[in-house]
Amino acid sequence: MLFNKPKSGLLQVGDNAPDFTLKDQDNKTVRLSDYKGKRVLLWFYPRADTPGCTAEGKGFRDRFDKVKGNAEIAGVSVDPPEMNKAFAQKYQFPFRLLSDPSREMCVAYGACADTSAKYAERITYIIDSNGKIEHAEKVSDIAAHVDDAVGRVCGIGTH
Repeated sequence: MLFNKPKSGLLQVGDNAPDFTLKDQDNKTVRLSDYKGKRVLLWFYPRADTPGCTAEGKGFRDRFDKVKGNAEIAGVSVDPPEMNKAFAQKYQFPFRLLSDPSREMCVAYGACADTSAKYAERITYIIDSNGKIEHAEKVSDIAAHVDDAVGRVCGIGTH
C-alpha cells in the first residue's frame, strides 16, 4: 500500500488527498490515481452491515443516480474485501467499498488515530478532480450528512 505522509485529525480543504492503493470488494486494486480528473465522494465507515453504516450506504445508494454524473462514490472500512462484498451485495450498492485492514489509509485521512484502532470513524471527504480536498466532515447525523454530501457534489441545496 502506498500512502502520503499521514496527518493527525481531519484533512483540511485544499490539502492534497493522500494517495492510496487498496483492494475493493471484488479484490480489485484501486488507487487514488484511478479517479484522476474526477471528483470523489469518499466515505469512511466503522463496520460493514451494522445499522449506522447500512443507513449511510443505503442513503448513498438511493442517491447514486444524482451523484454519478458529478462524482464517483467509494466507501472505506477496515473490513476485509469479502466482508465488504457481502455488504455490497446484500444492499445492492452500485459503488466500490475499499478495504483498509492495515488502517494506513484511515490514519492518513484522519479516520483512525493509529493503526491499532478497532474501527474507522465516520468521516466523509469530497475530493476534487485535481486530487485536493474540497470538503471534509466528521459525521454525527447520518441522514442529514448524506443529503448534505450529495447536495455538495451536485451543487444543490443549502450546505
